[in-house]
Amino acid sequence: MDDLFAPGPDLDAMDRAELLDYLATVRAWIAGLDGEEPEDMDSEAYDAWGDRHEALEDLADDILDRLDELDEP
Repeated sequence: MDDLFAPGPDLDAMDRAELLDYLATVRAWIAGLDGEEPEDMDSEAYDAWGDRHEALEDLADDILDRLDELDEP
């Protein structure tokens, strides 16, 4: 999670097991980030934290969408 905004793996090229593993990893990153939430909601640190958190939530949603696509006939 060093460079959160760097391109990640190609979700379209991943199979179901890989997607589920990646989703678990992303959810662990989110949980870790939750423990680092800055107290001052008006700070730049909070803004940066919020951007990282939102990016990870979006990634988790993208993985879930791809899993749904794999379930479609």
